[in-house]
Amino acid sequence: MAEILVIDDDPDIRDLLFTALSGAGHAVRVAADGYAGMAAATGLTPDLVVLDWMLPEHSGLEICKALRADQALSDVRVLMLSARGTESDIKFGHEAGADSYIVKPFSPRALVWRVESMLAQEHQVVDATPEE
Repeated sequence: MAEILVIDDDPDIRDLLFTALSGAGHAVRVAADGYAGMAAATGLTPDLVVLDWMLPEHSGLEICKALRADQALSDVRVLMLSARGTESDIKFGHEAGADSYIVKPFSPRALVWRVESMLAQEHQVVDATPEE
């Protein structure tokens, strides 16, 4: 079970993500804006953040950059979720520090699969022992 923080200003999307991710066995916390999201991330240190780009006050890009700048949160996996889906939008999301990007509308099942994949990558152990 992973600790997942969902930061999205749309209550329907938050509810959908909460249901899908908690149904997959994860502990899910939600926040409606960037301020609440950063406060929750600081207190929780989640394994993964699902982050909407278009948030009130501070954009998801700004929040992603803040997560990366915080030494305690810099390794947290970030999945950017946005209605902005051009190639340049996706590029900006990755440049801000997102590990992955999903465009709205999205399949909740596909999002859960992406989250599971990201969490598995995070916990992969690589054998770095040189061969003799």
